[in-house]
Amino acid sequence: MKKFKAEINVMPLEALLDPQGKAVTSSLNSLSIGTIANVRVGKHMSLFVESADHAGAEQIVDQACKKLLCNEIMEYYTFTVVEA
Repeated sequence: MKKFKAEINVMPLEALLDPQGKAVTSSLNSLSIGTIANVRVGKHMSLFVESADHAGAEQIVDQACKKLLCNEIMEYYTFTVVEA
């Protein structure tokens, strides 16, 4: 078995409102940093997984995202897997 590191990003779907992003945008504007717009706030996760190969590690990470880490009704995810 090999050890792999996954970096996962979970973001709200573009079609949905992002209240946290709106709050951050508003706060930046009130701090006179008005050149930033359309902030989207998501989650970043790092994890290690053991698998026989890279493809197997990607499959495990994909299952983890679909089953627990991401609510696909409101969010989408992307990830990278590298050998640790």
